[in-house]
Amino acid sequence: MSVPRPSPETTETPGAAGAPGRPPGHQDGAPLDDGAPLSHGLKQRHLSMIALGGVIGAGLFVGSGAGIAAAGPSIVLAYALSGLLVMLVMRMLGEMSAAYPSSGSFSAHAERAIGPWAGFASGWAFWVLLCTAVGLEGIGAAKIVTGWLPGTPEWAWVALFMVMFCAANLAAVKKFGEFEFWFAALKVGAISLFLVLGVLAVTGVLPGTDSPGTSNLTPLLPNGGEGLVIGLLASVFAYGGLETVTIAAAESENPVKGVASAVRTAMWRIALFYVGSMAVVVTLVPWDSPAVVEQGPYVAALERLGIPGAGQLMNVVVLVALLSAMNANIYGASRIGYSLVRRGQGPKVLGRVSAGVPRIAVLASSVFGFLCVLLSYWRPDDVFPWLLNMIGAVILVVWIFIAVSQLRLRRVLEREAPEKLVVRMWAFPVLTWIALAGMAAIFVLMAREPDTRVQLYSTGAMTLALGAAGYVWQRSGARTRAGD
Repeated sequence: MSVPRPSPETTETPGAAGAPGRPPGHQDGAPLDDGAPLSHGLKQRHLSMIALGGVIGAGLFVGSGAGIAAAGPSIVLAYALSGLLVMLVMRMLGEMSAAYPSSGSFSAHAERAIGPWAGFASGWAFWVLLCTAVGLEGIGAAKIVTGWLPGTPEWAWVALFMVMFCAANLAAVKKFGEFEFWFAALKVGAISLFLVLGVLAVTGVLPGTDSPGTSNLTPLLPNGGEGLVIGLLASVFAYGGLETVTIAAAESENPVKGVASAVRTAMWRIALFYVGSMAVVVTLVPWDSPAVVEQGPYVAALERLGIPGAGQLMNVVVLVALLSAMNANIYGASRIGYSLVRRGQGPKVLGRVSAGVPRIAVLASSVFGFLCVLLSYWRPDDVFPWLLNMIGAVILVVWIFIAVSQLRLRRVLEREAPEKLVVRMWAFPVLTWIALAGMAAIFVLMAREPDTRVQLYSTGAMTLALGAAGYVWQRSGARTRAGD
């Protein structure tokens, strides 16, 4: 592979100068360069807490109940297997992001390694995913608040949350960092307290509780291998959100150090928060207890411990997780959109920067998110489900682009800029290929399950459409420059 030249978006980013870029003959749209780069207002404490908070989402607190009901105690194995895959993906992404800090993260890496069409397809697919997720999280948060304040309209709460976080992201990036710092601190504190109480109860040390021993851990596979597959698929998508830290790192005081620190601690975070908490839940509560699905696994476990007001306590934690995700996803969507435009792959207006913030991109991402909310009211039976299916497997598509990009860029880095390999993928290239095989296996499992098959096909169709659009955009840009 010949040495590519760096794109305008990555050359302006600290630490990217002199980095290998695109291969000769690699054409793209005319880049936007308005001379107004993003600010670097995020501190190391912000990045550290964003990385921690990104691991703890509402999907863990609530969505894991369906996985437990399907897989039983083997849900711990499911989360461990999918967690290993995520750790490999994050290590690959960390290697590239430390070498080429960019607000475009994996999208910029895919363009550099594969071509503009790959950056276009992965970037805009992820933008749609994040914006849709903003709407879904707003709906979830509004449902919790209307449970406390019955009679108030859900849409009004969603609008309030949208305005609040849109305003936070329109301000200096340090405002986003402060929001995420305190949101993440609350989530980390809540899950840590849960783990401490759970371990004390399991060991029989917690006053007023008797240790259940291993009585709830058998049979390991109550629904056989099929149940484990369902639990595995559920666990894979619970890990979404970890990519935000590599996007945010480009706006930190020290992007390389920030990415390296976050990625290197990913293993214990995943093992502790996900695998550890699943082990505590299935040890304390029978896997087939109706409360696991109806109330959520964490509420069921806390009530088993006799914690008063467990349901409302967890509602507060889930609300914080949802609001944190809204804030982070508006941020991530705006930066991905900004990066794409700076690389000549979208409408130029989204790339305008004011006071170090891509404010038009923030507004566009927030408006798209609110449009998704309106679709849930206007077209709940056709358009909205179609949109949800379309984004169902986007995260897996992104992971494949990350793995392929890392395979190609690692060789270039070793040859041209070995000093940039601050973070190295373990056992390269063996573990990268194993990760790709794992992703392919998940696609096969999704194709076998009726509930996920439609998501797989819908996401595939969107990815192909975006790839084709990216190729057309690439060729039209090449013709324009040839005419000049």
